[in-house]
Amino acid sequence: MTVALAHQLTGPGPGAPTVVLLGSLGSDRSMWDPQIRTLSDQVNVLAVDLRGHGESPAPAGPYTIADLGGDVLALLDSLKLPAVHLVGLSLGGAVSQWIAVHAPTRVHTLTLLCTAARFGEPQGWLDRAAGVRAEGTGSIAEAVVGRWYTERLATRDPDLVASSRAMVAATSDEGYAACCEALSGWDGRADLDRIAAPTLVIAGRQDPATTPDDLRVVADGIANATMRVLDPGAHLASVEQAGRVTALIASHIAGPAQRSETYETGMSVRRTVLGDAHVDRAVAGTTAFTAPFQDFITRTAWGDIWNRPGLDHHTRRLLTLAILTAVGNEHELDMHIRAALRDDVTPDELVEVFLHTAVYAGVPNSNRAFALGKNALAEGVGSAHHVGAADTADSVDGDVGSADTEEQSGP
Repeated sequence: MTVALAHQLTGPGPGAPTVVLLGSLGSDRSMWDPQIRTLSDQVNVLAVDLRGHGESPAPAGPYTIADLGGDVLALLDSLKLPAVHLVGLSLGGAVSQWIAVHAPTRVHTLTLLCTAARFGEPQGWLDRAAGVRAEGTGSIAEAVVGRWYTERLATRDPDLVASSRAMVAATSDEGYAACCEALSGWDGRADLDRIAAPTLVIAGRQDPATTPDDLRVVADGIANATMRVLDPGAHLASVEQAGRVTALIASHIAGPAQRSETYETGMSVRRTVLGDAHVDRAVAGTTAFTAPFQDFITRTAWGDIWNRPGLDHHTRRLLTLAILTAVGNEHELDMHIRAALRDDVTPDELVEVFLHTAVYAGVPNSNRAFALGKNALAEGVGSAHHVGAADTADSVDGDVGSADTEEQSGP
């Protein structure tokens, strides 16, 4: 049975994406204060006290990671949040992995900090649970916080250390112990390759609890995951490197949306310039091998450069024709000649472009350009009113051969 989790939701409100923050064993949601202050300017931030922590209920254990994950999903349901950007540190990272595996449609992106797919041997966690039930969380607060920050930070900021010890000591004994039992039974290594969400993995170089090697196992197991190692940084890297972690999270959660928007814009521009038929053939011919190039061209050439306001599309067409002629790239040139003729470039303009290029880039390349243009016109490419000098243009030396008219998938 799920429990109702205490939480804090801040941000611009409806319409903005939501980032969910799940914390470490022995912490409450205040551990995320540096991220909440900055991120909530742009997105909704949902900081959560896990079961047995902070102001959330602490029913009798033992718990499982599935129990904790189910609580979070129930909270998302109650807030009518179908999908979120999920961020988890340590225990929160294990819960986040479980959600990404078992409820993948609920996760836009996944950020995992100072966590693991398996947290050591089970008996160590069972021993810690027994000790906390016998002597309370105050008995382990100093040892726990000793792993949270590097010695350098702990020496420089004793108030931070004192408040962190108080946070651990205030955690429910039963809640802490039952979460230790959840970690004792957690092994998500076999499920890492089931995680499909874009994933960022962050490790602390000096973290003795979940080492960079532990995080490397996670990053290597998740397809296309990105890993960053912060130095200095111990277990609560989100506090020690607050600015850096916040920036990494912000960039990661913005990435898919920005890439998607740029891709859609690029595809629209690409269809405007090259025509639906060409783009449809290029897309239909995409394979796993060529897909990264198709994505790159659509976002970079069409979504960025061709979409800049400094030059209109007509001018960019003429520049493209001149440059392709100059470098002798006849396959791309043929494609752009045909696309230009289908749109707003006249044969007379082609003549001027190729003549101008002949002066500055060489006659042979312009000779080939005239040949490609002549063949396109002979095939009836372009509208009926495109009649002019180029209809009778021949090469300077008479070497006008047939052009390779295969349309390419580039820009």
